[in-house]
Amino acid sequence: MPELPEAIFHNPPWHALRTRHRHFAQIHGNAWRYLRAVAPFAALASADETSLRDLHSLMEPGESVWIFGDNLPAAEGLAYDATLPTLQMVLPVDTPIPPPDHAVVPLSDPAEMVALTDIAFPGFFRPRTCEMGEYFGLRSGGQLVSMGGERLMLEGYSEISGVCTHPDHRGQGLAARVVSRLVRKHRAEGVVSWLHVVASNTHAIGLYESLGFQVARQVVLTRITASTAGISHPAK
Repeated sequence: MPELPEAIFHNPPWHALRTRHRHFAQIHGNAWRYLRAVAPFAALASADETSLRDLHSLMEPGESVWIFGDNLPAAEGLAYDATLPTLQMVLPVDTPIPPPDHAVVPLSDPAEMVALTDIAFPGFFRPRTCEMGEYFGLRSGGQLVSMGGERLMLEGYSEISGVCTHPDHRGQGLAARVVSRLVRKHRAEGVVSWLHVVASNTHAIGLYESLGFQVARQVVLTRITASTAGISHPAK
């Protein structure tokens, strides 16, 4: 199976923001983050107080971001209020995929994508998240009922994310059809399909395993929230 190199995948937002997603980066010293309308991820050059102070300056009062890693040092004005054990999964390049499914169509309306993803994981999918890659979906009666697309983009590796189905339409295999469409796109581009899934989400893990994805490693994401007082901000 293809590997997800530790040098890159221990902190994929750092590498995405410095390469294929450089145009989405907001930078201060040792801290990089996605524009807040794009994604709630940030990255540090190193897990030290200097980098955390730099991150602090990029955040609005009360705002939260997610970074990869835990066991961070204390930093004034920042609180670590949640951790999220997460699996990185990868699809071996020789895994068979289903034939084209012409009912899975490209998406272009950010509002309908935000509305659907907010049911499954509020706050992660934002008005400009759809600009991170391409998104596809399935409709029923004109309504978007299942979708997925690309998020963290690395050289040779494209992350599948935003995969969700409306509760009224679950159990019909719609998400699998959307993911297969994304995998077919990646095969045509010569890149490896990979994804993150919360370690406790056994249903989603089972879906991805049924499509041939394999666990590469477990990582931990930490949610960092800025104090509501005493923060100065760089120009946006």
